[in-house]
Amino acid sequence: MKHVAVIGAGPAGMTAAYQLSKAGYSVDVFEADSQVGGLSKSLSLWNQTVDLGPHRYFSNEKRINELWLEVVKKDYVMVDRLTRIFYKNRFFFYPLKPFDALLKLGIWEAIRCVLSYGKYAVFKKPIETDTFDRWVTSRFGKRLFEIFFKTYSEKLWGLNCEQIDADFASQRIKGLTLFGAIWNALSAGKGNKHKTLVDRFAYPIGGTGAVYQKMADHIEENGGKIRLKSRIVGVNTLQKKVTGLKLADGSEPVFDHVISTMPLTHLVNSLPSKPKLVEDAVASLSFRNTILVYLEVQNKDLFPDNWLYVHTPGIKCGRVTNFRNWSKDLYKSSAASILCMEYWCNDTDEIWQLGNEQLGRLAQEEIIKTGLTKDSKISNTYVVRVPRSYPVYKVGYKSHLEPIIDFLDQFDSLIPIGRYGSFKYNNQDHSILMGLLAAENIIAGKKIHDLWNINTDDSYQEESTIDETGLSSQRELTPAH
Repeated sequence: MKHVAVIGAGPAGMTAAYQLSKAGYSVDVFEADSQVGGLSKSLSLWNQTVDLGPHRYFSNEKRINELWLEVVKKDYVMVDRLTRIFYKNRFFFYPLKPFDALLKLGIWEAIRCVLSYGKYAVFKKPIETDTFDRWVTSRFGKRLFEIFFKTYSEKLWGLNCEQIDADFASQRIKGLTLFGAIWNALSAGKGNKHKTLVDRFAYPIGGTGAVYQKMADHIEENGGKIRLKSRIVGVNTLQKKVTGLKLADGSEPVFDHVISTMPLTHLVNSLPSKPKLVEDAVASLSFRNTILVYLEVQNKDLFPDNWLYVHTPGIKCGRVTNFRNWSKDLYKSSAASILCMEYWCNDTDEIWQLGNEQLGRLAQEEIIKTGLTKDSKISNTYVVRVPRSYPVYKVGYKSHLEPIIDFLDQFDSLIPIGRYGSFKYNNQDHSILMGLLAAENIIAGKKIHDLWNINTDDSYQEESTIDETGLSSQRELTPAH
């Protein structure tokens, strides 16, 4: 029996471990945290359940949905999505509903936006799309970019939009254009399968983390082990063959395969004999931190959105999640709403150094400034710090990844996956797919999937979506290349 180690209990790692345990492999999952789920874990807070910010699950890929339903079974609800941009005390639908946005901006600002878009859409003015600002401008015009994309993106990354690679836009906004948004509005979304525009999604009862706890239960039932509070400091190798792990407690267990979802930079730094080119490439990659400040607000009717993007100048918070608007089982009988304020920063930023009390005060001051709490009492605050939560897509990052990938591919039986492990800005469904395919590579005994080349829009077999009854809208697809 092959013995497999999985580093990290997030969506990618847990999916790989779950699939391997079903296939009869001996699996040990090592997680530094006290619970499974990674960035998709759920927390109990003030007699309610919350996630680490908003975690919407949606996929068009049949295999991913089948796996998700296999784990969750009937323990989910369908949630109507409402997400808006909060800008200068006004709410704008996101994805943008052009008529709504132009009306609320006022006649003169609306004219500026239309003319700006026309420069590229009507007159076909050529524009490079290698950076985030150019990519968005080519599809929405410069003025809409400045209003609805620039501020938020610079909060998230801590970079000017000229320094952000276009991959961020292509993965998150994908093929959406102003014309596409207008057409979607006119057609009331009929036939739409564009992830950015999806207005309903499946949500597990018990929070997003319930999916991965169910996987953990199944793994342990099959004889696998979930080793919580187990920090990995490195991977042992012998002549480019992975032999096991180095744990913080000094132990060095032996394994036949290692699936790693630990930050790619940490993994590479733990390996021996790195060429100078690889060391320099690793030093050039970085991750962005997240600070989550939860507020217990004594009001159950604040605003109807699942989450809001905060574009208002002068507000450091980038996103506010209202867990009252997800699933009733999250708040149970409580009359209070829990809001989650998100702040993004680097290790060297002043906000990362603030104490929890200071962060709690900052979040309270900012939410009151927005008027979103309607003068309601804020009775509690709670802070969660998430280091290295976003791989930074700085211009040129792909050229740094190339020598790292070449170096890691030399090691037999080492499989890096997940948002951290592959340095990709994954959604949940994308990480689940990577875990599924990593398991298939091990089971096949050879590399049948190139995991580095999996993209968020890949389709492999059949297309489907999840509704109240399970899978629906199935159709055959041509495999993506």
